Amino acid sequence: MEAKTERSELTQSAIVDMALEMAALDGLDSLSIGEVAKRLNLSKSGVFSRIGSREGLQKAVLDEFDRRFQQDILLPALREPRGLPRLDAIMRAWLARATRTGSRGACLYVAGAFEFDDRDGPLRELLLAGVSRWRQALRRSVLQAQEAGHLRADADLEQLVFELDGLFTALMREARFLRNPEAESRGWASYQRLIQHYKA
Repeated sequence: MEAKTERSELTQSAIVDMALEMAALDGLDSLSIGEVAKRLNLSKSGVFSRIGSREGLQKAVLDEFDRRFQQDILLPALREPRGLPRLDAIMRAWLARATRTGSRGACLYVAGAFEFDDRDGPLRELLLAGVSRWRQALRRSVLQAQEAGHLRADADLEQLVFELDGLFTALMREARFLRNPEAESRGWASYQRLIQHYKA
C-alpha cells in the first residue's frame, strides 16, 4: 500500500512538473489534461484522478511555481541581515533566476499578468494573489531597510516597490524575449542606480 501511495505521489509530481513546463512555454491557458497525459504517456483518466479538472491543474501549477519562486528568491535572502543586504540578495537571486533557460527561469507572475490582464475569473485571482504575495515580501524588505537606517526616513516606499517591480518586468523581457546576454549586469546596474536615490 505504501509503495502504491509513493508511486501515486511521484506521478502527481511528474504531472505538475510537466504542466509547469508547458505553462512556462505556452502560457497557463494552454494547459489541458489531455496534452499532459499524452506527454507523460498516461491516460487522461489517470491524470484526472490525481489532479482533478483543468482548473485544478492550473491551480497546482501556480502553487508549485509559487513554491519554487520562494525557494529560489525569498528563502535564500532570509539568511542575510535585514535591510539592504537582504534586499540586495533578493535582487541578485531574481536576476540570476530570470536569466536561466527553460521553465526554471520563466516567471508565471509576469507572463500571467499579461495573459490575464483583461480577463476575470478564478485563475486571474490566483495569479493576483501570487503577485500580491511577492509585492508584500518586497514591501516588507524595503520597509526593513528603512527601519535599519539604510534608506531615507522620508523615502516613498510605495514608489520604490513600484519601480523595483517594474524593473523585474523589464528584466524578464530583456532576458527572455530579447535574449540580451547583458540583461543580468544591466539589471544590477539599474537596481544600484535606483537604490542610490533612496539611500540614507
